[in-house]
Amino acid sequence: MMQCEEAVALGILGIGHDVVDVRAFGEQLAEPGSRMRALFSARELRQARMRAELKHDGESVHLAGKWAAKESVVKAWCAALGGGSAPYTLDNTPWSGIEILGDARGVPHVLLQAGVHAELVRSLACPVHPLRAQGVCAADAMPAGAAACTDGGLRWHLSISHDGPIASAVAVLERAE
Repeated sequence: MMQCEEAVALGILGIGHDVVDVRAFGEQLAEPGSRMRALFSARELRQARMRAELKHDGESVHLAGKWAAKESVVKAWCAALGGGSAPYTLDNTPWSGIEILGDARGVPHVLLQAGVHAELVRSLACPVHPLRAQGVCAADAMPAGAAACTDGGLRWHLSISHDGPIASAVAVLERAE
Protein backbone atom coordinates (compact mmCIF):
# COMPACT_ATOMS: atom_id res chain seq x y z
CA MET A 1 0.00 0.00 0.00
CA MET A 2 1.45 3.39 -1.05
CA GLN A 3 1.48 5.95 1.73
CA CYS A 4 1.46 9.76 1.74
CA GLU A 5 5.14 9.97 2.63
CA GLU A 6 5.85 8.21 -0.68
CA ALA A 7 3.65 10.70 -2.53
CA VAL A 8 5.73 13.57 -1.19
CA ALA A 9 8.75 12.22 -3.04
CA LEU A 10 6.97 12.42 -6.41
CA GLY A 11 8.33 15.83 -7.40
CA ILE A 12 6.28 17.11 -10.34
CA LEU A 13 2.58 16.69 -9.71
CA GLY A 14 1.16 18.34 -12.82
CA ILE A 15 2.00 20.31 -15.95
CA GLY A 16 -0.35 22.62 -17.83
CA HIS A 17 0.00 24.56 -21.08
CA ASP A 18 -2.25 27.05 -22.84
CA VAL A 19 -2.14 29.39 -25.83
CA VAL A 20 -4.27 32.49 -26.42
CA ASP A 21 -4.95 34.44 -29.59
CA VAL A 22 -4.04 37.98 -28.47
CA ARG A 23 -6.26 39.78 -31.00
CA ALA A 24 -9.36 37.71 -30.21
CA PHE A 25 -8.70 38.11 -26.49
CA GLY A 26 -8.36 41.88 -26.90
CA GLU A 27 -11.67 41.98 -28.78
CA GLN A 28 -13.36 40.13 -25.92
CA LEU A 29 -11.88 42.58 -23.41
CA ALA A 30 -13.18 45.53 -25.44
CA GLU A 31 -16.74 44.21 -25.87
CA PRO A 32 -19.29 46.44 -24.16
CA GLY A 33 -20.56 44.72 -21.04
CA SER A 34 -17.77 42.16 -21.11
CA ARG A 35 -16.94 40.60 -17.76
CA MET A 36 -13.45 39.60 -18.91
CA ARG A 37 -11.71 42.13 -16.65
CA ALA A 38 -13.40 40.55 -13.63
CA LEU A 39 -11.27 37.45 -14.28
CA PHE A 40 -8.22 39.42 -13.12
CA SER A 41 -7.32 40.93 -9.76
CA ALA A 42 -6.73 44.65 -9.37
CA ARG A 43 -2.99 43.95 -9.04
CA GLU A 44 -2.93 41.98 -12.30
CA LEU A 45 -4.78 44.73 -14.16
CA ARG A 46 -2.42 47.36 -12.75
CA GLN A 47 0.68 45.34 -13.73
CA ALA A 48 -0.64 44.74 -17.26
CA ARG A 49 -1.37 48.45 -17.69
CA MET A 50 2.09 49.46 -16.40
CA ARG A 51 3.82 46.85 -18.56
CA ALA A 52 1.94 48.04 -21.65
CA GLU A 53 3.03 51.63 -20.97
CA LEU A 54 6.63 50.53 -20.48
CA LYS A 55 6.71 48.32 -23.59
CA HIS A 56 4.56 50.65 -25.74
CA ASP A 57 2.21 47.85 -26.68
CA GLY A 58 -1.35 46.95 -25.82
CA GLU A 59 -2.61 45.92 -22.42
CA SER A 60 -4.37 42.97 -24.04
CA VAL A 61 -1.00 41.37 -24.91
CA HIS A 62 -0.10 41.20 -21.23
CA LEU A 63 -3.55 40.17 -20.06
CA ALA A 64 -3.63 37.42 -22.70
CA GLY A 65 -0.36 36.09 -21.28
CA LYS A 66 -1.78 36.19 -17.76
CA TRP A 67 -4.93 34.43 -18.98
CA ALA A 68 -2.88 31.68 -20.65
CA ALA A 69 -0.99 31.31 -17.36
CA LYS A 70 -4.21 31.04 -15.31
CA GLU A 71 -5.49 28.35 -17.68
CA SER A 72 -2.14 26.55 -17.39
CA VAL A 73 -2.33 26.64 -13.59
CA VAL A 74 -5.79 25.08 -13.62
CA LYS A 75 -4.65 22.42 -16.11
CA ALA A 76 -1.60 21.56 -13.98
CA TRP A 77 -3.81 21.37 -10.88
CA CYS A 78 -6.23 19.04 -12.66
CA ALA A 79 -3.34 16.91 -13.94
CA ALA A 80 -2.07 16.63 -10.37
CA LEU A 81 -5.43 15.23 -9.32
CA GLY A 82 -4.79 12.29 -11.65
CA GLY A 83 -8.34 11.90 -12.84
CA GLY A 84 -9.91 12.85 -9.55
CA SER A 85 -12.74 15.35 -9.53
CA ALA A 86 -11.68 18.95 -10.11
CA PRO A 87 -12.28 21.30 -7.18
CA TYR A 88 -14.06 23.85 -9.37
CA THR A 89 -16.23 23.90 -12.46
CA LEU A 90 -15.85 26.26 -15.40
CA ASP A 91 -18.61 28.40 -13.87
CA ASN A 92 -17.22 28.74 -10.36
CA THR A 93 -13.45 28.85 -10.82
CA PRO A 94 -12.17 31.82 -8.78
CA TRP A 95 -10.10 33.24 -11.66
CA SER A 96 -9.22 36.49 -9.91
CA GLY A 97 -8.01 34.43 -6.93
CA ILE A 98 -5.39 32.79 -9.14
CA GLU A 99 -3.06 35.74 -9.58
CA ILE A 100 -0.26 35.89 -12.11
CA LEU A 101 2.11 38.62 -10.98
CA GLY A 102 5.60 39.58 -12.10
CA ASP A 103 8.32 40.28 -9.57
CA ALA A 104 10.69 43.26 -9.73
CA ARG A 105 12.56 41.62 -12.62
CA GLY A 106 9.36 40.77 -14.49
CA VAL A 107 9.55 37.05 -13.68
CA PRO A 108 5.98 35.72 -13.46
CA HIS A 109 4.77 33.94 -10.34
CA VAL A 110 1.55 32.22 -9.29
CA LEU A 111 -0.01 33.69 -6.15
CA LEU A 112 -3.15 31.99 -4.88
CA GLN A 113 -5.54 33.82 -2.59
CA ALA A 114 -5.88 32.11 0.80
CA GLY A 115 -9.13 30.27 -0.01
CA VAL A 116 -7.84 29.04 -3.36
CA HIS A 117 -4.57 27.91 -1.79
CA ALA A 118 -6.49 26.06 0.95
CA GLU A 119 -8.55 24.28 -1.75
CA LEU A 120 -5.36 23.35 -3.62
CA VAL A 121 -3.87 21.84 -0.47
CA ARG A 122 -7.13 20.05 0.40
CA SER A 123 -7.59 18.63 -3.09
CA LEU A 124 -4.00 17.38 -3.23
CA ALA A 125 -3.86 16.28 0.40
CA CYS A 126 -2.60 12.90 -0.64
CA PRO A 127 -2.81 12.44 -4.42
CA VAL A 128 -1.95 8.74 -4.55
CA HIS A 129 -3.21 7.41 -1.24
CA PRO A 130 -5.88 4.69 -1.71
CA LEU A 131 -8.32 6.61 0.48
CA ARG A 132 -7.90 9.81 -1.61
CA ALA A 133 -10.64 8.69 -4.01
CA GLN A 134 -13.04 8.46 -1.08
CA GLY A 135 -12.15 11.95 0.11
CA VAL A 136 -10.36 10.55 3.17
CA CYS A 137 -6.73 11.41 3.74
CA ALA A 138 -6.61 13.23 7.02
CA ALA A 139 -3.75 12.53 9.38
CA ASP A 140 -6.09 10.54 11.65
CA ALA A 141 -6.97 8.19 8.76
CA MET A 142 -3.33 7.43 8.03
CA PRO A 143 -1.69 4.18 9.08
CA ALA A 144 0.50 4.43 12.17
CA GLY A 145 3.86 5.99 11.38
CA ALA A 146 2.78 7.49 8.04
CA ALA A 147 3.54 11.15 7.46
CA ALA A 148 0.49 13.38 7.22
CA CYS A 149 0.21 15.38 4.01
CA THR A 150 0.57 19.10 4.58
CA ASP A 151 0.74 22.15 2.36
CA GLY A 152 4.48 22.36 2.86
CA GLY A 153 6.47 22.05 -0.30
CA LEU A 154 3.88 22.82 -2.98
CA ARG A 155 5.52 25.14 -5.52
CA TRP A 156 4.53 26.61 -8.85
CA HIS A 157 6.87 27.21 -11.78
CA LEU A 158 5.58 29.42 -14.58
CA SER A 159 6.74 30.60 -17.99
CA ILE A 160 4.85 33.04 -20.21
CA SER A 161 5.81 33.87 -23.77
CA HIS A 162 4.46 36.10 -26.53
CA ASP A 163 5.19 35.65 -30.21
CA GLY A 164 3.29 37.75 -32.70
CA PRO A 165 -0.42 37.07 -32.31
CA ILE A 166 -0.02 34.31 -29.70
CA ALA A 167 0.49 34.33 -25.94
CA SER A 168 1.53 31.04 -24.38
CA ALA A 169 2.14 29.81 -20.85
CA VAL A 170 3.34 26.67 -19.12
CA ALA A 171 2.74 25.95 -15.44
CA VAL A 172 4.33 23.18 -13.38
CA LEU A 173 3.13 22.21 -9.92
CA GLU A 174 5.62 20.35 -7.80
CA ARG A 175 5.87 19.00 -4.31
CA ALA A 176 9.37 19.41 -2.88
CA GLU A 177 11.02 16.17 -1.91
